[in-house]
Amino acid sequence: MDLWNKLTGELIDIIEWTDDSNDTLVWRFERYENEIKNGAKLIVRQQQVAIFVNEGQIADVFSSGTYELTTQNLPILTTLEGWKYGFHSPFKAEVYFISLRTFTDNKWGTQNPVMLRDAEFGPVRIRAFGNFTFKVIDPRLLLNEIVGTDGHFTLAELDTQFKALVVSGFSDAIAESRIPILDMAANYTEVSNQVCERLGADFGAYGLSIIKFVVENISLPPNVEEALDKRSSMGLLGDLNKYTQYQMANALEAAAKNPGGEASSAMGIGLGFAAANQISQAMGNSQSANSMQPTSNAQAASVAPPPLPGEINFFVALNGRQAGPFPLAELTNMARAGQLDRTSLVWAQGMATWEKAGEVALLQALFESLPPPLPGA
Repeated sequence: MDLWNKLTGELIDIIEWTDDSNDTLVWRFERYENEIKNGAKLIVRQQQVAIFVNEGQIADVFSSGTYELTTQNLPILTTLEGWKYGFHSPFKAEVYFISLRTFTDNKWGTQNPVMLRDAEFGPVRIRAFGNFTFKVIDPRLLLNEIVGTDGHFTLAELDTQFKALVVSGFSDAIAESRIPILDMAANYTEVSNQVCERLGADFGAYGLSIIKFVVENISLPPNVEEALDKRSSMGLLGDLNKYTQYQMANALEAAAKNPGGEASSAMGIGLGFAAANQISQAMGNSQSANSMQPTSNAQAASVAPPPLPGEINFFVALNGRQAGPFPLAELTNMARAGQLDRTSLVWAQGMATWEKAGEVALLQALFESLPPPLPGA
């Protein structure tokens, strides 16, 4: 096998690299015992550089083009080998081809959350990911600092080092920018440019240049995102007191349609309504509290003791006199017994004046199963 490699090596006199991959930075031309014939043809394609290495020392560098290898175009190697009068036999040298193409869509991401101090939310943790683009600008430096004697050097061998550099640069840039968390989505381009500028020196130390850096997404931990969603929902609701009253009215109507469960429903709704009043008072919403006070005839009822916590009570005008207050369950029974109809006057906390029971939205469901009054009644 060694004899065959030696014979085929002497017959081949073309040195070239046909790169058909998307992730190879450096490829070493393989020859038997690294022997190259005098007058061999060297072909360096576009976006390539060929470097001759003699005993670990970089000798001659060739850019794109076609060359016939002689002492005239190998001056450094000629000096290192001591060829004073030219050479006629095969010589030993390693030939490394380096790709100068632009390597795009290299992924990056934060393996662990990055801690930040936000002016509005305090200490927060964020994650981010994106991609970056780079190319080789100094083949000699790349070969010396990273590649060494590796005959086939790919992007995968730089993946760990790249991610460490990129995440470090991103963390520094995002922390120093002091951009509020809620404004980061509008500043991805600015952050990307800052990181790209910051990484220039780090990549340059390896003979590389980072051309473009892209931040695709910055996200918060799931529990923080849920808190922000709740905060946004509260902002959309507007007046919390009015929203609670609306919910209570819908619940009362549903409770009235379910005779078997109106008592428990009324109790639960009453608790909710009482809690809403307490929240409103704690927030200093005095205007809302004042608007809930009755006027005219209802003022007389203000001297009566307040209802038990959790109950919704209505006063009813019976035989020209004020009666009650009655909970919703009792009103349901009165409606069935005929003591309460649509024309009965009622009043409850929050109503401006006495109104007909059939015109009160909270009580209309009580009469849906009852026949309407007789004509002329």
